[in-house]
Amino acid sequence: MTSVHGQLIDYVIVAAYFAGILAFGSFFSRYTKSTHDFFLSGRRFSWWLIAFSCIATTVGSYSFIKYSAAGFQYGLSSGMTYFNDWFIMPLFLLGWIPIIYFARVVSIPEYLERRFDRPTRLIALLFIMVYTIGYIGINLYTMGVAMHAIIPGLTEFQWAMVIAGVTAVYVAFGGQTAVIMTDLVQGVLLLVAGLVLGGLCIGYLGRHNGQGLSGIAAFWQGLPDGHRLPFSGFSTPEKFPMVGVFWQDLFGASMFYYFGNQGLILRFLSVKSVPEGRKAAVAVMVVLVPLAAIAVSVAGWGGRSLQTFGLLPPGADPNQIFVIVMDLVARPGMFGFILAALTAALMSTIDTLINAVASLVVNDFLRPLVAPGRSDRSYLSFARAASVLTAIVGLALVPLFMRFDSIYVAHASFTAAISPPMVVTVIAGLMWPRFSARAARTTLLAGGLIMAFSIWQPAVIAPFAFLHGMGRGQGLTYMRALFGFAACALLAGGATVCWPERDRARIRGLWIGTIADAKRRFKGGEPGDRHAGKRVRLRFSPESPGEVTRIEDEELPVARVGAGTAALLAAQDGDRVYVSDPRWWLGGLNSFHAILRVNPELQGVLAAPESCARNAHFSPSRPITVEKII
Repeated sequence: MTSVHGQLIDYVIVAAYFAGILAFGSFFSRYTKSTHDFFLSGRRFSWWLIAFSCIATTVGSYSFIKYSAAGFQYGLSSGMTYFNDWFIMPLFLLGWIPIIYFARVVSIPEYLERRFDRPTRLIALLFIMVYTIGYIGINLYTMGVAMHAIIPGLTEFQWAMVIAGVTAVYVAFGGQTAVIMTDLVQGVLLLVAGLVLGGLCIGYLGRHNGQGLSGIAAFWQGLPDGHRLPFSGFSTPEKFPMVGVFWQDLFGASMFYYFGNQGLILRFLSVKSVPEGRKAAVAVMVVLVPLAAIAVSVAGWGGRSLQTFGLLPPGADPNQIFVIVMDLVARPGMFGFILAALTAALMSTIDTLINAVASLVVNDFLRPLVAPGRSDRSYLSFARAASVLTAIVGLALVPLFMRFDSIYVAHASFTAAISPPMVVTVIAGLMWPRFSARAARTTLLAGGLIMAFSIWQPAVIAPFAFLHGMGRGQGLTYMRALFGFAACALLAGGATVCWPERDRARIRGLWIGTIADAKRRFKGGEPGDRHAGKRVRLRFSPESPGEVTRIEDEELPVARVGAGTAALLAAQDGDRVYVSDPRWWLGGLNSFHAILRVNPELQGVLAAPESCARNAHFSPSRPITVEKII
């Protein structure tokens, strides 16, 4: 294994980053008073904050290692997997976000119980738990590989222990708010660091190419012709064919990420409204994902150019190319900054997954099955304990993933084997009202068995590989996700023909054709969002104790405004409003939701329970803003 070494200042920067992010994340425990806060952050955040935290979750430490290796071996085509998200954007924006948000659920299995029944929920819980905990193990493994190469004083497993411990602590204290706020910092850091590393690499090439070329010219000329293409060959090279990567990442990664990843779902359930969630998703897919594709691949592209000009040895290990290039081109201090970004990439993925597993343990296992009827404080304690335990279990999986020769293959093989049954079940439930509970259980159970059989007897995938001009070697690995999706879709269709859903009234508001019903249920009345109002600045007038109202299992304070303010808001009694600190850069951190009541006697103030101002950390000297949500 290649080892590289920074200097004392680099390790001081990394240690300071660990300490800083631990303190920063733990600080947000003051915003976590209930399980609603721990998992959903009070549904308070603005789109831009969610977008940056999402990209931090998308880009894990495995991304820098995996895509740098692919970029080194295959060139610019290494980033092609990130653009699969665009194919599923319409369904995610227009269907999945509003349905899951308005359903007022906390987890994907909970949605599946509402859409189908409890047995379906429990089967789905098993799939998602295996996927999520396994994903934690993959990330810890890749970070251990990278950190051991840079600082070999600790083994790969020992480095994984350090990262797991730090992340588990701030997630246990701060919950989803800590996850989102730390991921905002880490998302910016990892994007900047990846792009800076690319700039350093180009600068190094400009100084040392020996031919008088500029850095950009040397970078481009140093790439072989095949490395300059945005896509690899259709079915070649065998280990990175365009069609194989497309099908594998579309069905095995992208679809599960948006429709089955509990961590991402919690992120979008934490926005202040559905339109804000849609803005966040567009920002992620259209702006931040392309930037991320460059940031995680550029070390591999630069490494290949460096090798062309004799600045790297011919036998450089692709899995180590990120740290080799970083060691070569980054000066002391900058080396530590990029190393901190690599650490941030891991922690920003791990913290999301840990919080996701804690939500599954509490909301899908303890509350309905093992310990029903406990106080919310008890469940909050369970959630914190589950966060720590999840990190330990993920750590225990690291030795399993160390058996794979390639990090890319380890990650892709795992996701392709787990995701198809869940993806088909969720999407069919969302789009097809005839898809019944019995059909969903058949798809999950039989689909899971089919995927297991494809691992035992991979020859069943051979026809899919043959149709795409691929051999029986790596082609079988790349075609597993397509095979699984096709098999599960046939199962879903056949089972629905045999056992169709006949009670359409029961599932109103739970599939894409009934979003209007979902809105009514979420609000507890007719939606009021057809006419957009203004955002109004007011003074906060505390009421003690104040009035609250309950809609299903959610308790909301009542906020009172004057008739003139209600007219500016285009709101009326019963509408849901969002009250926040006017400082936009807080991203909604200091805010709360309320049910509006119009009081003609009030002018220029919003009257609400005193506890709302305290929990939202409003300053008495500052105005507040109020806007209608629905």
